Amino acid sequence: MSHIVQIQTEVRDPAAVRSACERLRLPLPMRGTFRLYSQSATGLGVQLAGWKYPVVCDTTAGTVAYDNYNGHWGPQQQLDGFLQMYSVEKTRIEARRRGHTVTEQALADGSIKLVVQVGG
Repeated sequence: MSHIVQIQTEVRDPAAVRSACERLRLPLPMRGTFRLYSQSATGLGVQLAGWKYPVVCDTTAGTVAYDNYNGHWGPQQQLDGFLQMYSVEKTRIEARRRGHTVTEQALADGSIKLVVQVGG
């Protein structure tokens, strides 16, 4: 049976953040407090390609803080791609934890199709 799922991402898993960074060939995330122009944020800092300030993932609250000045300090597509890859990696981690297998297919529109095979 097939199911279509839409997800609103909460970034709560540091291991999935790290895996997403590795897959996107980004520097590994660092825990700390980071300056975001006129404010600061605490959590896992992820430096996206072409971004002036890091994206900060508060894994306790599940939120992401960033300042890209409406795209002037970093393209929104980079953040969207990171969140997409975080979702993929979190899904893979949880499926494997339950003994399932996951196959992944990149689609022409930039989305990613995941198929979780229950029971291995």
